[in-house]
Amino acid sequence: MTGPRKMRVAILISGRGSNMVSLIEAARAPDFPAEIVLVLSNRPEAGGLAHAAAAGIPARAVDHRAYPDRAAFDAALQAELQAVGVDLVCLAGFMRIFTPGFVEAWAGRMLNIHPSLLPLFRGTHTHEQALAAGVRLHGCTVHFVVPELDAGPIVAQAAVPVMPGDHPEALAARVIVEEHRLYPAALALVAGGRARLAEGRVTFAADVPPAEGALLSLCV
Repeated sequence: MTGPRKMRVAILISGRGSNMVSLIEAARAPDFPAEIVLVLSNRPEAGGLAHAAAAGIPARAVDHRAYPDRAAFDAALQAELQAVGVDLVCLAGFMRIFTPGFVEAWAGRMLNIHPSLLPLFRGTHTHEQALAAGVRLHGCTVHFVVPELDAGPIVAQAAVPVMPGDHPEALAARVIVEEHRLYPAALALVAGGRARLAEGRVTFAADVPPAEGALLSLCV
């Protein structure tokens, strides 16, 4: 007897892919509701490609520099994703902005992890932004991707304290630990059908505790 069909997930990276690694490791569990079937990078030199290949996952580069514009690059990505029957896309340090058409094609089926407690500190240099703002809590967010940058409905968040005398590198190191725990947990919620995007907001199954669907952890 076979279990429920697992969602087929592709991970998009631009660099070493540390969050990719956390997703691959989580998906090894027999009861995890997703399987990683493809890793793509817009940079052939991305270190994460070798790790994915070593894990037995098809890993390919679609070099954005080989395409005349974003639309052409997005079309190439779409062809790769469709060729292997991907159900859900996870962005893990993928440093490209998609065209609205690509995002809409994957509405409710594309996740991203961002190193801040959105809606605070969108864009880059989030740890520097947090320190400059003087916040006492910082963290990371998994959200559905929408055309507006870092503005999609939130699936889950994790928070860490900002310590007296913190600097960006120390804060980033604290946050990345939570990213590696949060992303697999959020993917499990979505792939397992316990969290989904409906009418512009995330809805959770009745068995998802509020703490699991909102703020998954506070490290003190």
